[in-house]
Amino acid sequence: MLKTVKGHYKNGQIELYEKPHLKESDIIITFLNSEEAGAIDLQAKGITKEEAQDLKNRLRSFEDDWNAEGMELYDKI
Repeated sequence: MLKTVKGHYKNGQIELYEKPHLKESDIIITFLNSEEAGAIDLQAKGITKEEAQDLKNRLRSFEDDWNAEGMELYDKI
């Protein structure tokens, strides 16, 4: 099973934005250019990382519906 977890690297430390809920696993880390990754300037939006993570967690219940087959039609609206 593959599991993707986003995070942030700074000053030699990796911070995961969510727990992967795995006992043990090999990993591959790919560093993304923030501009290419579509990074959002949270400070410019007036929210903290913690507030953004809380919002993400609260919206997670919509993820299956959002990614359901056929929903890409709404991307064009």
